Amino acid sequence: MPERLQKVLARQGLGSRRQIEEWIRAGRLSVNGRVATLGVTVSEADQVLLDGRPVTVSEQRPFPRVIAYHKPEGEITSRRDPEGRPSVFDRLPPLTQGRWVAVGRLDINTSGLLLLTDDGELANRLMHPSRQVEREYAVRVFGQVDGLVIDNLLGGVQLEEGMARFESITEAGGRGANQWYHVVLKEGRNREVRRLWESQGLQVSRLIRVRYGPVAMPPGLREGRWENLPAAAVNQLLNLVGLHKQDYAPRVRTAPAAPKRKPAARSGPPRRSGPRRR
Repeated sequence: MPERLQKVLARQGLGSRRQIEEWIRAGRLSVNGRVATLGVTVSEADQVLLDGRPVTVSEQRPFPRVIAYHKPEGEITSRRDPEGRPSVFDRLPPLTQGRWVAVGRLDINTSGLLLLTDDGELANRLMHPSRQVEREYAVRVFGQVDGLVIDNLLGGVQLEEGMARFESITEAGGRGANQWYHVVLKEGRNREVRRLWESQGLQVSRLIRVRYGPVAMPPGLREGRWENLPAAAVNQLLNLVGLHKQDYAPRVRTAPAAPKRKPAARSGPPRRSGPRRR
């Protein structure tokens, strides 16, 4: 059954739907000798070229590979940067087919958990606002945080693009004017955590993503390292966004796991403590 070109290629892991739509607009894709346009549909019988090179069109979706990467501060979540800054993609394992698609972004000054997959459809669904997938952050705030501030952040704050709020805020200790909190969002706007706290006259001095949906940062995963998610965790992600393992063909070869490493000494935010405010 014919499907839209961007959906088919995203399923093959070539990129996210948005990226592939940009390739179509740029004239990089052709179908049966004609430059592709938005809305064109393809099937296995069609010949698809990307930059003049053939692309496999298959109705079978390979079982996705997902890795957890511990992003350090100072790395960007883009492949290209005019300033030549280091990218998370510089450290990732090679793929025999397709490309890594980041599930959301972390800005250069934010560290923590970044999920990447070779399945563009899975990445697209995990990022889409309609899915309401939770993102949890450990955040160190400088300044006085009182009950009114917490109520404002939970009730909603007007940002440039509309109302935004935290789903929950949990105290996590700290000293003096620097206090740690765990906050949960269900969307991924640009610099949203920082802007919410800044709206209350407070400064975020450190920000770490510790969970995306059901996937928490793997214990002992050092900055700049990655590890494969087990099949059970990938199935959790598929179910979360309305995809199912029976819709996928078995993966013929399993990619090698990241080398085992000794657990790193604990650093960063203190463990959660104190009451949860909702």
